[in-house]
Amino acid sequence: MNSMNLNIKQRKLVINSLLQIIFIISRINTIMGYEFPDGFLFGASTAAYQIEGAWNEDGKGVNIWDHLVHNRPELIKDRTNGDIACDSYHKYKEDIALAKNLNLKFYRFSISWTRILPSGEVNSLNLDGIAYYNRIIDELIANDIIPFVTMYHWDLPQYLQDLGGWVNPIMSDYFKEYARVLFTHFGDRVKWWITINEPMQISKGYAHCLYAPCLHLNNTGYYLAAHTLLIAHGKVYRMYENMFKSQQKGNISFSINGVFFIPKNADSPDDIKTAERANQFERGWFSHPVYKGDYPSIMKEWVNKKCLKEGRPWSILPTFSDDEIKMIKGSTDFFSLNYYSSRWVTHGNDLNLNYNPDAEYMTFVKESVFRSPDAPWLAVRYQFSLHFLKA
Repeated sequence: MNSMNLNIKQRKLVINSLLQIIFIISRINTIMGYEFPDGFLFGASTAAYQIEGAWNEDGKGVNIWDHLVHNRPELIKDRTNGDIACDSYHKYKEDIALAKNLNLKFYRFSISWTRILPSGEVNSLNLDGIAYYNRIIDELIANDIIPFVTMYHWDLPQYLQDLGGWVNPIMSDYFKEYARVLFTHFGDRVKWWITINEPMQISKGYAHCLYAPCLHLNNTGYYLAAHTLLIAHGKVYRMYENMFKSQQKGNISFSINGVFFIPKNADSPDDIKTAERANQFERGWFSHPVYKGDYPSIMKEWVNKKCLKEGRPWSILPTFSDDEIKMIKGSTDFFSLNYYSSRWVTHGNDLNLNYNPDAEYMTFVKESVFRSPDAPWLAVRYQFSLHFLKA
């Protein structure tokens, strides 16, 4: 997060960097004999809190990131925040012009819930917020760029967090009504929707204070928040299917993320099993309910085993009702994956190396194999993830 404004010279530097990346990718594909398929589209993705700024302008309400960085600024290493960010609220036309200059075919941006509904409730509609996103959508279309909208990218209204946030099951109904507002005002032009971006990361904000709202509810909060997010997605998908799709003809999904895990020892049956378990605890956690109808059996088994070992009377992984399974299964029109990083994995209980103690796996990076940028968590092996998806 950086509150510093980007001037046009700095923005051109960013664009030049992106062009270099695209050139490198193209060269690699040529050398290795890979080609993008016909119809492949290059685009860009942003998030409201990360670029908009204008945190308290034109009727916008306070979200959990506003609240966190203003009340506990020491949690951010350099104490920056999103109050100004890239100032895209005022410079969206410049941003879209840069996207046009890059010949991008789509632009994925998120809508700030509190810019539309300052308290999070539908009885507080902010027409200035509606007008702002209408301007963005219309400007994109005028430049032949497809608007691709994320409804929720981590910025829950603080009022709703005060009610419990995503560990409160009623949050799925608040989200459904918020989505109804978006479909009503923007669905005539927006045909591609992401309901929730990276639900696993959102849930971490309730587990170990990795993100807003920075709670320490451990894996109980982790699983409860994720459960509510999946139900919220299912409710929105079915509402659109029943009330809007026949006229608006849009497509809906949600974006999952997750490290891809590779056996530390490719010849070890135990490491191979551990890698499969780890991958199911990451992507399977959210994709399995949507495509198969429930959490992965291995995840249910391991969480239940851990809870019994700890003397708990029940598993902290919630269960879906039959109606919820029916609602969530098949609730996607396309698969959306944000992929950043890979890790070697082996069985173990060292909490310093553990991604999820319920699954008992430890992770490593082998620098001799992974070519990483400065950020240590961005160690990537794309081909393994593609093989996983194909399977």
